[in-house]
Amino acid sequence: MAASFSFSLRGVGTLFALLAAGLALSGCASVSETVAPAFADPAKFELYDCKQLEAERKNLANRTADLQRLMDKAQTGAGGAVVSELAYRNDYVAVRGQAQLAEDAWRRNRCRETPPEAPPPPASPAAKSASKSGKMAR
Repeated sequence: MAASFSFSLRGVGTLFALLAAGLALSGCASVSETVAPAFADPAKFELYDCKQLEAERKNLANRTADLQRLMDKAQTGAGGAVVSELAYRNDYVAVRGQAQLAEDAWRRNRCRETPPEAPPPPASPAAKSASKSGKMAR
């Protein structure tokens, strides 16, 4: 009888240790940089040129920010963490994976950001008066 009692205590101890390890590891459930690409197609950006990659990177960054805002907003409500996980986490992980693959393709292609276009210079006062006088002559 003593042997069976010690065995059951050992089983309970093992079960407790596994439960404690599971709880400790559950804190590591955040999206890591190595797990996210597993949820995206690795060949999706292979044939994209730099212009396409630039647009895609901006779209993915905007989508990631939108999902993050939605997740943060959901977490403020009752049961928010559960709602956030169920409603948005899969999309968030997939978009992060796509963004990482787009970044990898961006670096591989040695792409550079397109500088923002400068606004057209304002017309000079002389040009404005010439165009007005031309309209009046008609």
